[in-house]
Amino acid sequence: MAKDIVYSHHEKWDGSGYPEGLRGAEIPIPARLIALVDVYDALTARRSYREPMSHDEAVAVIVAGSGTHFDPAVADAFREVSHLVRRLSEESARAKTETL
Repeated sequence: MAKDIVYSHHEKWDGSGYPEGLRGAEIPIPARLIALVDVYDALTARRSYREPMSHDEAVAVIVAGSGTHFDPAVADAFREVSHLVRRLSEESARAKTETL
């Protein structure tokens, strides 16, 4: 499973990803999940070249990518639980600042 995730998490639902150009159901389910989580993390994390996006902005980007970048079922499920992701993200950020 780890090999599938590492190898395929840059594939896109519409076939425009890499390395194999897999599309739709050809992409292993674990890779579809991690692809979305990876994008959420990249969008909401501070980078040396930009400020992080807000949770709501990142969710909007992911929802907009449903059917092209992301499996529509995975994007819909993420949207449904995004309030929990926000809470966990905020708790994690608080815990990091408290340990500094």
